[in-house]
Amino acid sequence: MGTIIAIGAGIAVLTGIGAGVGIGIATGKATEAIARQPEAEGKIFKNLILGCALAEATAIYGFIIGLLIILLLQ
Repeated sequence: MGTIIAIGAGIAVLTGIGAGVGIGIATGKATEAIARQPEAEGKIFKNLILGCALAEATAIYGFIIGLLIILLLQ
């Protein structure tokens, strides 16, 4: 039973991979956009920060679910 719990927790924490890829793509696109239109840097930066915060929230949720699986199902 402990092995199954560990596998489930590991799968839950894999959301961090998606968040990392999403933040990397968003940062790259924002950098390209600022290079093309430097005068729009303020708006681009605000949207970038909002998107990164939302992507990071999904990773945090996955981490919390992984911890809950480990702590509550043992």
